[in-house]
Amino acid sequence: MTKIKKIGVLTSGGDAPGMNAAIRAVTRTAIYNDIEVVGIRHGYEGMINGHFKRLKSHNVSDIIQRGGTILKSSRSEDFKTEEGRKKAYDNLKEEEIGAVVVIGGDGTFRGAKEFSQDYDISMVGIPGTIDNDLYGTDYTIGYDSALNTIVEAVDKIRDTASSHNRLFFIEVMGRDAGFLALRSGIACGAEAILIPEVRRDTATLKNYLETGYKRKKFSNIILVAEGDETGGAFGIVNDVKDDFKEYDMKVTVLGHIQRGGNPSAFDRVIASQMGVAAVEAILDDQKSIMVGMMNREVVHIPFNRTIKHHKDINRRLLDIIDILSI
Repeated sequence: MTKIKKIGVLTSGGDAPGMNAAIRAVTRTAIYNDIEVVGIRHGYEGMINGHFKRLKSHNVSDIIQRGGTILKSSRSEDFKTEEGRKKAYDNLKEEEIGAVVVIGGDGTFRGAKEFSQDYDISMVGIPGTIDNDLYGTDYTIGYDSALNTIVEAVDKIRDTASSHNRLFFIEVMGRDAGFLALRSGIACGAEAILIPEVRRDTATLKNYLETGYKRKKFSNIILVAEGDETGGAFGIVNDVKDDFKEYDMKVTVLGHIQRGGNPSAFDRVIASQMGVAAVEAILDDQKSIMVGMMNREVVHIPFNRTIKHHKDINRRLLDIIDILSI
């Protein structure tokens, strides 16, 4: 194999706390191995438009603790086309980039897989998404930080819920996956959760609220994943409010605060581990793979597997919610 002399690194899709730590790890591991590093700004759009910048060790100083991504991120419709990918390839070849580390989620890896099938440039992925919904890794970068942000917010909401005997429906991110709602619901002592993976009809929720009222539980926290089929937190409240006028119902949508803020220590560590492992995978001539963490060990998962397979929630956690909400 011809030794790769230059690699690119980009962040794509939704930002996640810890992406900067991964960029730092990729950059310094490459430099440690005498490989030049090019930062590709604005994800695949930047690859198409040639937004490249040489990264040196000092460029990634003082970023491990910062949220967001210094390389910026975007979603690229042009990269989904053959013409867009060809233009990106031509730019990479002109820059003499032999491999690219892509940090992002499912959509990012779909793009990397398509690109790898068409061209002779290695693509290695690092899972960066607060949703934690990628098959082949126990944790994604940003998930732990988002959990802590949610719990901190819900703790504060519970204070006012208890002071005014209110019922709060709190909507968290998770359009297609309920990992955030499920684990944060347990961590903050929520009385119930509603997630896309489990159908819980309005009748079940009404029964829960009626039982809680009989037990004189006037303040309750219910976590709702934004992808819940009932239409999110506002839709659920509209379905039940007329039957429970005794409750003062409020809705809080946490929104994008879940993506912001400094990454947790856990996210900084796994981002560093994955960043190092991604460069080492390139040196080992690995292609079209995601670097993940399983049982605290680094693993390599082909893109086609992490894209094709669905990551299941731990349904025992649902039982825990029911047990502890009595």
